[in-house]
Amino acid sequence: MTAEPQEHHPRPVARHGVEAEAVGAGYHQKRQLRTGTAGWVLLAGLGVAAVISGDYAGWNFGLAEGGFGGLLIAVVLMAVMYSAMVLGLAELGSALPTAGGGYTFARRALGPWGGYATGVAVLIEYAIAPAAIATFIGAYVESLGLFGITDGWWVYLVVYALFIGIHLLGVGEALTVMLVIAGIAVAGLVVYLVGAIPAFDPANLLDIAPTDAAGASDLLPFGLMGIWAAFPFAIWFFLAVECVPLASEEARDPARAMPRGIVAAMGLLLVLALLMLVFTAGAGGAEAMSASGNPPVEALEVAGSASALVTVVNYAGLFGLVASFFSIIYAYSRQTFALSRAGYLPRALSVTNGRRAPVLALLVPGAIGFVLSLTGQGAMLLNMAVFGATVSYVLMMVSHIVLRRREPDLPRPYRTPGGTATTGVALVLAAAAVVATFLVDEVAALWTLGAYAAFLGYFALYSRHHLVASAPEEEFELLAAAEEEVR
Repeated sequence: MTAEPQEHHPRPVARHGVEAEAVGAGYHQKRQLRTGTAGWVLLAGLGVAAVISGDYAGWNFGLAEGGFGGLLIAVVLMAVMYSAMVLGLAELGSALPTAGGGYTFARRALGPWGGYATGVAVLIEYAIAPAAIATFIGAYVESLGLFGITDGWWVYLVVYALFIGIHLLGVGEALTVMLVIAGIAVAGLVVYLVGAIPAFDPANLLDIAPTDAAGASDLLPFGLMGIWAAFPFAIWFFLAVECVPLASEEARDPARAMPRGIVAAMGLLLVLALLMLVFTAGAGGAEAMSASGNPPVEALEVAGSASALVTVVNYAGLFGLVASFFSIIYAYSRQTFALSRAGYLPRALSVTNGRRAPVLALLVPGAIGFVLSLTGQGAMLLNMAVFGATVSYVLMMVSHIVLRRREPDLPRPYRTPGGTATTGVALVLAAAAVVATFLVDEVAALWTLGAYAAFLGYFALYSRHHLVASAPEEEFELLAAAEEEVR
């Protein structure tokens, strides 16, 4: 086996205190994704699939924090945040279409520290979210009574092994499977709503007794602070739709397909979120749903629906959880791949197989997620994932604003309606959501903050001295620097 050819260039020192090394031609040959695989429909399917589990489980814990009124207001605010953010990401993704997604945007706008901080926050979100979803999958499997299986570590192990294995076959196969599973899950929600709407009773929405909190009422039983505390659970209706730009490098005509895909996905998710909140609480009761591991099924059972309908929705819910689990695995692998290819994380993580799937980028975060799933604490893991997500949202929206002002002539095939005013709204709401994670579970938020700090320490002490000069994100920086010198 011949050694990989090396290029003997001096190690350049960038303006931001990082060092980028030249690598041999074989480096990128071993780190290639399959291009031209996904059109806008598959990208929209990826966005819906990543989020759809949030309609089946997880959001309902917000009823215990804010009651129906508090969670409803939180959902509306987070819907505004995500809608504004998606419009900003559509612009950034069309202008800078690489597998790095938010990391790429922040790298161009905020330099290597900002890019790495954003990428790591995204990676924390995507590594932990499947662990939370795995615990919900276990609850659904147990409720179905399949082969006498009970919720436990073997369920989590099977789903991780099975769906990572499918991803190892290649992105085209994976995205197609995701689209089919997401379609079944959406159809299941429609079937559920057909059964829940006739059972709707407005009195069920307000059956949580008001507390003595400031501003408490029948609508806001936990007061005004309950609205804020419900933010992380409202986010679960939309969490991970921002993963769509991570597929830009593998898309056909990403400048057009990516904006269309992510906006279409967000539109559908907005409608589903409001319908699920109103009719699940209205059919099953806000108090009963606030602690449910399987709210659509339990709402139908409380309403006395036919057992056949309950069973269909239960299976559809399992498909929904699988769809999100499956697609977020894709997302964490591409974020890991991009950071590794550029040298921010160990370079071995970005090596691809014969099907051009990044093997270790799939396996290593998957192993970490499996270990976290063993805690069985779905609500805690959800809050940890939301912490990483909201930190990344703040940094990505800052990146949009910075690039609009610093590089107004950057080619933008799609431009955000409202410009920086739109992303400014998302920025403010995202910052509020970061704080909300501490209101819900301070210990979980602090643990996640500790992991985040450890990643930043790795960059400070090691990887910032070993970046790859020819990685796409670093080349963007060199090009921008050259253009600035010319001006």
